[in-house]
Amino acid sequence: MIWQKIIIGLSAALLLPAQESTETPFLANPTVPGDTKEEQGPSADDASIFSEGMARTMTISVPAPRGLILDREGRPLAQTKMAYHLALDFTAYEGPAQTESAVAWAQARIAEANDLVNGDQQYPDTKLADYYRNRRWLPRKISQIFSESQAKDLEAKLTPGLTLLPVYLRYYPEKSVAAHLIGYVGAQTVLPSGPINEGDPLFQSDMGKSGFEMIFDQKLRGVPGLKKMLFDKNGTKVLDEPIRRPRPGGNVVTTIDLEWQRYAERVLREGAKRGAFVVIDIQTGEVLVMASLPTFDLNEFVPYITTERYQELNEDPSSPLFGRAFQSRYPPASTFKPVVTLAAINSGSIRYDQKFDCPYKIKIGNKWFRNHSGGHQGWVDAKRALAKSINPWFYQVGIRTGPQAFLSVGRRLGYGSKTGLPLVGETAGVAPSPDYIMEKMGRPTTDGDTANLSIGQGLVLASPLQVAQSMAAIGNGSVLMDLQLVRQIQDFHGRVIEAPAFKKRNDLNLSPVSLETTKNGMRNVVHAAYGTGQRADLGFTIMCGKTGTAQWKPEKNQNLAWFAGFFPYENPRYAFAVVYEGVPGETVSGGRQAAPMVKRFFRNFRTEIQENLKPAGRALIVTEDNETIAPDTSIPEAIIVEDDEFITEVPVVPTPTTDEPEIPSAIPLTEIVIPTVPGEDIPEAVPVIPTVPEIPADEPREKPETPADE
Repeated sequence: MIWQKIIIGLSAALLLPAQESTETPFLANPTVPGDTKEEQGPSADDASIFSEGMARTMTISVPAPRGLILDREGRPLAQTKMAYHLALDFTAYEGPAQTESAVAWAQARIAEANDLVNGDQQYPDTKLADYYRNRRWLPRKISQIFSESQAKDLEAKLTPGLTLLPVYLRYYPEKSVAAHLIGYVGAQTVLPSGPINEGDPLFQSDMGKSGFEMIFDQKLRGVPGLKKMLFDKNGTKVLDEPIRRPRPGGNVVTTIDLEWQRYAERVLREGAKRGAFVVIDIQTGEVLVMASLPTFDLNEFVPYITTERYQELNEDPSSPLFGRAFQSRYPPASTFKPVVTLAAINSGSIRYDQKFDCPYKIKIGNKWFRNHSGGHQGWVDAKRALAKSINPWFYQVGIRTGPQAFLSVGRRLGYGSKTGLPLVGETAGVAPSPDYIMEKMGRPTTDGDTANLSIGQGLVLASPLQVAQSMAAIGNGSVLMDLQLVRQIQDFHGRVIEAPAFKKRNDLNLSPVSLETTKNGMRNVVHAAYGTGQRADLGFTIMCGKTGTAQWKPEKNQNLAWFAGFFPYENPRYAFAVVYEGVPGETVSGGRQAAPMVKRFFRNFRTEIQENLKPAGRALIVTEDNETIAPDTSIPEAIIVEDDEFITEVPVVPTPTTDEPEIPSAIPLTEIVIPTVPGEDIPEAVPVIPTVPEIPADEPREKPETPADE
């Protein structure tokens, strides 16, 4: 049985027999090929170097299995499994000791292999001759990759000279889910073709080429093993002995919630042709969802992708290889208006309740700037301006506040700089300085530039990740948290060796009145009768949101629809941003295209979210007489954490003292238990069960207005 061989399996041409196993071919804590020792027989330490005939002594490197990439609950996003090649075994050749005869014999075996698998592999005589002269002691692969079940079917059909070579194969069980984050692997080096040198690899190993696979390559890759191989003068193998066992790579536990990620991608796929969706835990800064549409199947890159297929993906007009969630630079449009509101009130440029006359259009310089939310709006304050997304209010307030004043607040909220997450190709976006504007425009900043910037157009650009981050900061109210994409790094036993700390990136230094006014306006976006984001109302919590419609590619008449925000209104827990790319000529709006996707996504997880939003239960106090009494209600429910004093200690299982711990056999992935960072160790404000807030009397319900659907 081939499965009897794969546990020990990677000697040069003959696979040493092992006891029968029922283990899965997927390697959680992988069994390492070549990781056994002959009970009897010669020792490699006693070997001499033969120079007669086909006698050889060699030390071969055995690549280590690559570690896992997991979601926050330990569900696999990238794993390693056994795969197989048909291989040419020159040690079975018993003909004349002439290269020409050996090559003819090899070509006959290759023809047999092609017949077995309906293949068309062809190898020139010159390459086979070189291999026979230099590397005949090691198996030479002559087929594409086979699965374990396919290899079992082939085993009984193999003739002398053909063998099965087990190798490690990367596998992505979720295919295209989170593909832009996970990344893919490729061959680390080309296998040598000349004379065998000390430490040559038994088979080809992989290295990360993109995403987490590349960023955490050293932690995932593991340490290769070594084994000594001994052949007598007839080319017969007399010893195959491991002298250092491979150490499998570690595991990377991400903050991504696989179920949420899957559903976010489904919502995008069914609601848009191209777009992105990001969800952040406000209290910890953990990214729960980072979805980009379209995406691609990572397994197409395993074991390699053809040049033609890669070119096809790379030249696809929909750009499936482009991670829109973090690599794109979009105008944030009206999702930037909360920044202007915060800056204007915080700086004292306006009062929180100050009203401005908002006609259909305003002339600034020699150009008219229109209101896209309808006709004359009358005298409007900040809350109503946000809820109805009234551009003239922001033109006037932006100019009064000054562009660098509100752009400075934008930078405090994360605009114009990378998040620092382990991402390949993340954009920094643009929160333009005066020098940047001068460089791009060839002149100082004008009031017209400021008017455009105040509604998130012009030179200000951001990724959906940055917009979601800014919403998380507004929801937090006091600090911009450092975002997290990795919860833990584990060794291959599952022991925690690294756990990033939750910490702040910077203080916001925003006044309570500016925050409350902005949050109230964003609440009215969703819950007021005239709000532009009513289609996002979840029904079970109070959401603060902001719609946006961006002029993106005017030459193609192509626009964007945004919806971003956070919830609940009291003690916010989740922040999000969704962007919908319209096709050329399509009329889009944040209220019509983006907001419904947000509603559909979060309502799918209503039970889970409601459970997460419940206040923490109070423990009963037990006296020495075993009586229970109610807790002291004077004890505050919220823990106040100053500066960076976040609890970060993560329990670590003691490491065995032995230098060479046993490498366990493969186990089914369903049995893996991945330790996670206990959420209770992170101080956080106790959530309040949401109640529907009263709409102020000056904002009547009895005559609902038609939402502007910005």
